Amino acid sequence: MTVANYCIIVAALLPVVCAAMAKSRGYGRRRSEGGFDNHDPRSWLNRQTGWQARANAAQANGFEALPIFVAGVLAAQQMHLDQGRIDLLALTFIALRVIFIGLYLADLAALRSLVWALGLLTSIALFFV
Repeated sequence: MTVANYCIIVAALLPVVCAAMAKSRGYGRRRSEGGFDNHDPRSWLNRQTGWQARANAAQANGFEALPIFVAGVLAAQQMHLDQGRIDLLALTFIALRVIFIGLYLADLAALRSLVWALGLLTSIALFFV
């Protein structure tokens, strides 16, 4: 398995990490006391504020960014493009996503948007390496 294939797995797990962060405030508390509501998790998450709300938004964005990244990696590999370049772009995408999540949690919107755009360009570049 290539580095880029491992990056696909990491990219798929990053939103799950964001979801766990978003829900962390509610862990260990009863639902009646405002704890996480597994019976209606989306409504509970929609009521969160601050960094938990931003972690939830980062989760959604992670799932939105995933298809074009996966398609880019698989298309580049199917076209038998240079695997070293594919791996480098995949690692770059993962690094940018981790930075994106940190910027989202820190509420640095303009910088976050720039990093998001770089991640998108990295995914698109996979089709052309």
